[in-house]
Amino acid sequence: MSGREPVGVIGVGYVGLVTAACLAELGHPVVCRDIDAERVALLQRGEVPIHEPGVPELLKRNAERLTFTLDMEDVFREARIAIICVDTPPTASGDADLSRVESVIDALPASAEGAILVMKSTVPVGTGQRVRTELDARGREDVGYVSNPEFLREGSAVADFREPDRVVVGGDRPDDVARVARLYSDLQAPILSTDTASAEMIKLASNAFLATKISFINEIANVCERVGADVEEVARGMGLDQRIGQSFLRPGIGYGGSCFPKDVTALKQLAGNTGYSFQLLASVIEVNELQKRRVIGKLQDHLGPLRHRRIALLGLAFKPHTDDMREASSIVLAARLIAEGASVCAFDPVATERARGLLPPGVELCGSLTEAIAEADAVVIVTEWPEFRAVLDANVRAAMRQPLIVDGRNLLDPSEAVAAGFTYVSIGRAERDPDRELHQA
Repeated sequence: MSGREPVGVIGVGYVGLVTAACLAELGHPVVCRDIDAERVALLQRGEVPIHEPGVPELLKRNAERLTFTLDMEDVFREARIAIICVDTPPTASGDADLSRVESVIDALPASAEGAILVMKSTVPVGTGQRVRTELDARGREDVGYVSNPEFLREGSAVADFREPDRVVVGGDRPDDVARVARLYSDLQAPILSTDTASAEMIKLASNAFLATKISFINEIANVCERVGADVEEVARGMGLDQRIGQSFLRPGIGYGGSCFPKDVTALKQLAGNTGYSFQLLASVIEVNELQKRRVIGKLQDHLGPLRHRRIALLGLAFKPHTDDMREASSIVLAARLIAEGASVCAFDPVATERARGLLPPGVELCGSLTEAIAEADAVVIVTEWPEFRAVLDANVRAAMRQPLIVDGRNLLDPSEAVAAGFTYVSIGRAERDPDRELHQA
């Protein structure tokens, strides 16, 4: 048996599975509990139900330290620290749905005596106090509660766990906070010990700020298109200012995923519930939604009405190196294109199966880039998968009905696109047309 403290992980989605695998890598025996029997069975067989670089290798290497179960009793047979990683999706009102968190509290067995519940799920500020009150009402004063928000980026989650910018641990019992902080003692990162409410707010405020940077640079990109500036140069110049930094200054068609949309809305709603109108975040959300729809206008500028036009969407996941379709821009784009009467074909290296049932009826899911672009009137790069740079191949141009690329992520080099014979439209950079440039030369 390892000398490291056993840990329980409740909920093995993206965050839970990465957390469990990385803690096992640090030497902890980890018992993972989930209510999804199919997911648990897959993991028990050594199969990985998510696409996240590095996770399969960690699970295989640490198989002896990892247990997957449907039974909450198994978690507390050895562990006295249980990390909660369940979903907290938004409700219709914009508040976070805490029903899965409540289900965990309801399912706590008597054997959880003296345990510490560690909240890694993103929850509204005040959740810790709410859980504490509920535990006390049930006579479970012996069970501790600590907030330990996650800052993992899908596609690089293992690296983010191993080399975090900071670890935040918040609680009202210093011994519990110190015990949870020790789980991360091998990581070379500052550990911020604080109160529960502040830890909860750090998570929401961080994501809201990063989303604000994205919407800001997208607004700058839209102005750049009108005044002839290059947003890539503008972002580079801004980012060299240490007060601003380079990160999250990449223009595109908006943010998506499981965190930013939910957390920005949750913070705005949280403020509204206290009587405060968070106007900045309202604008951040509006800009993000409009940015997705600007792609439609760019297509119409070149093709006119989109009815009966064949449009190829390259990329379905909300970002590269993941198969996560939550709040993916592809869903909005596909729906808008179908509404305009276009024929939509789409390809993603890993997210195709997860996309089934999420995209509107009529979208053709293709098995390869080549299949997606055949006879297309335009290609839209929705997700910046590196392999989509192959779209500049001469065979791709020859297979398309019209050589038009709308690069929603500024993945390609404009000069290379024009040299390959494409009309190239990006975000915040001047449009490039090979015929016009040949005439000017």
